[in-house]
Amino acid sequence: MEMMLRNMFQALGKSRSANRLAKKYGLRFGAARFVAGETIKQSIEAVSKLNADGRVATLDHLGEFVFSEAEAAESADMCIQTLDAIASSGVQSNMSLKMTSLGLDISKELCVSNMRRILNRAKMHNNFVRIDMEDYAHCQVSLDIYRELRQEFDNVGIVIQAYLFRTEQDIADLNELKANLRLVKGAYKESPEVAFPEKKDVDENLKRIIKQHLLNGNYTAVASHDEAIINYTKALVQEHGIAKDRFEFQMLYGICEDLQKQLTEEGYKVRVYVPYGVDWFGYFMRRLAERPANVWFVLKNMFK
Repeated sequence: MEMMLRNMFQALGKSRSANRLAKKYGLRFGAARFVAGETIKQSIEAVSKLNADGRVATLDHLGEFVFSEAEAAESADMCIQTLDAIASSGVQSNMSLKMTSLGLDISKELCVSNMRRILNRAKMHNNFVRIDMEDYAHCQVSLDIYRELRQEFDNVGIVIQAYLFRTEQDIADLNELKANLRLVKGAYKESPEVAFPEKKDVDENLKRIIKQHLLNGNYTAVASHDEAIINYTKALVQEHGIAKDRFEFQMLYGICEDLQKQLTEEGYKVRVYVPYGVDWFGYFMRRLAERPANVWFVLKNMFK
């Protein structure tokens, strides 16, 4: 039953018609728990509240259905406006983005051009941009673009997914760049030809790559709500004398609030991934697919 629900939500997340319907009805049925709002103003207000109790953030303007150069340019403009809003408001946040929203599926050149615009504005504000990793079909081109951008910019990082077989080699290859990486388990449905099908294998690989990247001396964002992974990281950094300013924990907006606050009180940097925007549906479906228990939260909201 759980697998059936997971597959259903992953399929819905890719549906353009379902996305259009979701836009029509707005952030109802529980989506507002995971998405900070549809406007930049709402997202900045959410980050301000996080900052008030010691957490920092990364803002993500959601956009996954881009099919024209004009839409890609509009998405890039929203990223730039978000960076401007972070700077003018004084909140502590950097930015995350998906390169498909910047035209990656139209052309690599278009995407790189939009990325350069965004990174130049981030540099002007002394801010940092993280490239979210998407499905396996976009993995290699995303890494290629990241390498190209690093020739010009040092304020850009990328995400690496533990469920892919290729991951350990990717981290070894990125070591020459001293890459700032967010390490995650991975949220897309992938073929067993390219990804570990069993959760226990993904968990063990995430531990391996956390250790690999930290011991390489590179900044590491451990993005997980799994307390076993968090406790593993705590023990690892203590064993090897790794300073707290060399890594951070990252969690999603609206999930594991108590754990986020506990880690902050223990003196760890906690960065909350705060998504916003009208194209929230695909993101919301992936959250439901990751943890079907969230479905019951949604159902309760539907009947209130």
